[in-house]
Amino acid sequence: MIGNRVGLAVWVQSLKHVKQLRRFGNIHYVSRKMKYIVIYCDGEKVDQTKEKLESFHFVKRVSLSMRPWLNTEFQNSKPDKAKEYDYKMGL
Repeated sequence: MIGNRVGLAVWVQSLKHVKQLRRFGNIHYVSRKMKYIVIYCDGEKVDQTKEKLESFHFVKRVSLSMRPWLNTEFQNSKPDKAKEYDYKMGL
């Protein structure tokens, strides 16, 4: 079971090598138009995986997702009481 997953966007020359990238993690999305693949891999092995992917001749670049390190708690996360009653007005 994977505990901490991190997303990697792998930009490639051609999509012929997508099957070869399956061994590095779970392939979540493949963009045929823009030629990139979104791979989720283990958070502890992210640095080794990124270096290994960049060493392939068909890989242009590898971008790391910053979502695990972003703060997702916002200041006004609770809705206003006035707006809450406005939505229930038609029912």
